[in-house]
Amino acid sequence: MSAVAVPVLAPPRRAWVTDLPVLAVAVVWGASYLAAKGITTTHTVIAVLVLRFAIVLPVLVATGWRRLRALTCAQWRGGGLLGLVLSGIFLLETYGVVHTSATNAGLIISLTMIFTPLAEAAVTRVRPSAGFVAAAGLSVAGVVLLTQGGGFTSPSTGDLLMLLAALARTVHVLAMARIEAVQDADSLSLTTVQLGSAATVFLVLAAVPGTGASPWSAAAGFGAREWAGLVFLSVFCTLFAFFVQMWSVRRTSPSRVSLLLGTEPLWAAAVGISLGGERLGLLGAAGVVLVLAGTAWGRRGADRERAGV
Repeated sequence: MSAVAVPVLAPPRRAWVTDLPVLAVAVVWGASYLAAKGITTTHTVIAVLVLRFAIVLPVLVATGWRRLRALTCAQWRGGGLLGLVLSGIFLLETYGVVHTSATNAGLIISLTMIFTPLAEAAVTRVRPSAGFVAAAGLSVAGVVLLTQGGGFTSPSTGDLLMLLAALARTVHVLAMARIEAVQDADSLSLTTVQLGSAATVFLVLAAVPGTGASPWSAAAGFGAREWAGLVFLSVFCTLFAFFVQMWSVRRTSPSRVSLLLGTEPLWAAAVGISLGGERLGLLGAAGVVLVLAGTAWGRRGADRERAGV
């Protein structure tokens, strides 16, 4: 469950120096689904989101206060709008992971890597290659098998919510690319505004009667395990992940960062199976293979098309 950073191309350095921290981000993002599932119920989704952002936002604001003040009104509006989309992503992902397995959540959300180039092609009216369409079809077939690991039944509510989250991530990426006001905005400031906007949405929802436990009552009911999970989501999956992205994209290529972060669904499956005791079955295992193969194939194809190869 990832934060957002704007890549900036810079000259390459020794590969392992930047690869290991980025790979660590992919690992913690993969583990984030099981962590969120372990501390969240349908009744506490909004409360957990408020608490998660309450831990990380003060650090971001304090770190980038001067650059935040330098943002223009248009950049604040653009960042705020992106934050509204981001709030929808977090809500869909968190409610989704409550109702499905951590393995399914991590693999279904990886479809963003297929949806985004397809949506971009629709917006720009540039037809994607036959290979990319085939890769997309392979990924979709994989998700179908993945969600039927126990036999052919209707996808769960959580599976459908994660699919909607993947579509919402696609909208977020396209909006970032097309809102002119944010193109030159400082990455730290833009992300802080987005997270602040999303946190505002969660606070408003938390104040509405009938939307679940309040953040304060949820926090009061947390034990050591729940607090450890919350700190993991806030510090490692949000704060650490964001700063590693900011650091790495200035020292290696965005494509290399994307490739390493693209291993997130693999780690989600590994963590869900090894630590969460989840089972896939033969159909589910076949689905994992197809999703990973399709997203890897589609990513390489999209990279070649962007490079004009």
